[in-house]
Amino acid sequence: MSTVSTSTISTHAPLISRKTVIDWLGIAPFTIFALLFLVVPTIYLISGAFLTPEGQLTLQNLRDLNTQAIRDAYWISIKISIASSIGGALIGFFLAWAIVLGGLPSWVRSGLLTFSGVASNFAGVPLAFAFLATLGRTGLVTVFLRDWFGFNLYSTGFNLLSFFGLTITYMYFQIPLMLLILTPALDGLKKEWKEAASILGATNGMYWRMIALPILWPSLLGTTLLLFANSFGAIATAYALTGSSLNIVPILLYAQIRGDVLHNANLGYALALGMIVITGVSNIIYIMLRMRAERWQK
Repeated sequence: MSTVSTSTISTHAPLISRKTVIDWLGIAPFTIFALLFLVVPTIYLISGAFLTPEGQLTLQNLRDLNTQAIRDAYWISIKISIASSIGGALIGFFLAWAIVLGGLPSWVRSGLLTFSGVASNFAGVPLAFAFLATLGRTGLVTVFLRDWFGFNLYSTGFNLLSFFGLTITYMYFQIPLMLLILTPALDGLKKEWKEAASILGATNGMYWRMIALPILWPSLLGTTLLLFANSFGAIATAYALTGSSLNIVPILLYAQIRGDVLHNANLGYALALGMIVITGVSNIIYIMLRMRAERWQK
């Protein structure tokens, strides 16, 4: 009897499957885009804040942030961001409540959400032009009130190119953003909670004060912080609307890097670093509050 020897061929699965490679290729364009236009510029700004124009390490740029003009710019930016975020949060909350729990027709909800998806991203020069054409000194509404009702809007002290005017302009995209984010949170309120509270004798006010608002509070506060960060970093709308008449941080940063008055790019990087810290803290708190709110919605 002859013995036939055969070679045993061991087959191993590839370390990286073809499907995995295709999946990673799918997110490669976005990853490259984020690295080139977000991660790398951020690293460049942070490193530039600690360098002199000659490339030597220094902390002078951070010390220069303590000047009166820069402190005032940060304070004005913070006040505008607080005002527009609180105003946008309040109006956006009542709009969301009306379309989710107010019994409005379904077409109103779909129309508002569709409009909000567009309006929340409508900013920059087009938004500034729209407000100038509407509420400027020769704007449509201003002229209409003057010619038809004899009411001069600007005689009351209103000025679109001011703190109040810029706050109103920011609220145009703040309100829709609040509506888009808060609507799912209101949808997450279970009907069983209200029914159980009613069975136990709670009124509608007691239900909102003791059950609904405590559940919604992380979403409300977190979204308000997101609106704060959203307006704090806006520059195109403010610059197109007010030019350099309103001294806010993004405009001051733009002037330093472009070199309108005193060209000091590294001081501009330090200004950007301060903005990154403020907006970063706001976004981190928002994410933490969002995670807490999602636990109630599961």
